Amino acid sequence: MEKWAIVYSSVTGNTKAIADAMAEALGEAVDVFRVQDAPDDLSGYEVVLLGYWLRLGAPDPLMLKYLPKVRDARVCFFQTHGTEPTSEHAITSFARAGYQLGTGCEILGTFGCQGKINPALIEKRKNAGPDDPHGGAKSIERWKNAATHPDDADKAAAKAFVAAMQHKLALKKKWLAGKAAKIAAAKAQHADN
Repeated sequence: MEKWAIVYSSVTGNTKAIADAMAEALGEAVDVFRVQDAPDDLSGYEVVLLGYWLRLGAPDPLMLKYLPKVRDARVCFFQTHGTEPTSEHAITSFARAGYQLGTGCEILGTFGCQGKINPALIEKRKNAGPDDPHGGAKSIERWKNAATHPDDADKAAAKAFVAAMQHKLALKKKWLAGKAAKIAAAKAQHADN
C-alpha cells in the first residue's frame, strides 16, 4: 500500500482524536500533520485525509486557508461538530469543504461525528434567545449529547471508514486495470485485422 497523509485541525481535541484513530488504522503507511505544519505538496500520497471542526457550517479557518493548496489529490474529508452527523448542517459542510479544494481533486469519501463543543462557545450561547438556532432547550440537549463524543464507537467507526476507503480504492484500481486490459486487447485485435 502506498503512503497516505492525514492533515487535521483541532482546538478541543475532537478532530485530533479521530485523526489518531485513523492513523492507528493505517499503521506505518501514514504521515500525520497538524494543518499548521502540513506540506503544500501532497503529490507523494495516494490519499489525503483532511480533518477539521466546523465553524459557521464550514471547515474551521485554518483548514479553509489550507484547502485551496490541496491540488491533484485523492481526498477524504472527516469532520467533528456539535450537531448530529446526519443533519443538514453537517452534510452541507462537506460540500463547502469540497468547494474550497484546489484543482484536480477527487473526493473519495466523507466521515463525520459529533464532538465536544468548546466550553467558551457554550457559555456564550447559553443566553441565546429561542429564535437563535444555537440556543434554547433543544440546543442544550444537543450540547449534552455532543459532550460524550468522540467516544470509542466514533473512533471504531473512523477506523472502519479508513478500511472502507482502502477497499473502495482497491476495487477502483482493479476495475481500471480490467478496463485498460480490454482496451489493449481491442487495439491488439484491431491491429491484427
